[in-house]
Amino acid sequence: MSKDFKQAMEERRSIYGICSENTVSNERVLEIVKNSTKYVPTAFNSQSTRIGVLFGEKNKKMWKIVMDALKEIVPPDRFAPTEEKINGFAAGCGTLLFFDEKTVTQGLADEFEAYKDNFPIWAEQANGMLQFAIWTQLEAEGLGVNLQHYNPIIDAAVKKEFNIPHAWRLIAQMPFGKPTALPGEKEFVPIEERVVVL
Repeated sequence: MSKDFKQAMEERRSIYGICSENTVSNERVLEIVKNSTKYVPTAFNSQSTRIGVLFGEKNKKMWKIVMDALKEIVPPDRFAPTEEKINGFAAGCGTLLFFDEKTVTQGLADEFEAYKDNFPIWAEQANGMLQFAIWTQLEAEGLGVNLQHYNPIIDAAVKKEFNIPHAWRLIAQMPFGKPTALPGEKEFVPIEERVVVL
């Protein structure tokens, strides 16, 4: 990663215009994903985060699953914008599917009774940190990335299509590809309203 962490974090944005032109190799994407999954912290070192990596035709299959699921719930006369959005995600190089391994999370809840209600929350927090770490690094490599949440309406079909273990709970989907459009200016609430020295 040629950028320092501060710069990469500041430049990370949701980029929806992406295409499948390979500007970053699949091997480099996998290197980022594997390294981040290994080193991003998890509560009690649970290591319950899981990622499915989809490239090429499997990426297209993933977004067809989403399209088919949405056709069941979005009225036909209002479907055009939804179709355009999903086709945009399918146009990328790939998609990362973020999961939590429920048997790990539930096992810790069973083992540590006093914290049992917190383990699902901590699993979500760990997954969010992993999403941020990967997202920031992929964008630092020059890719456009965004984050989607079409679960739970796609969960069963995704598990069936890609042979996902039953105990993996889908949390988010992260399409990526060469950017074809830049994001607009981002507005910020005054930082003094969000950070207070107590």
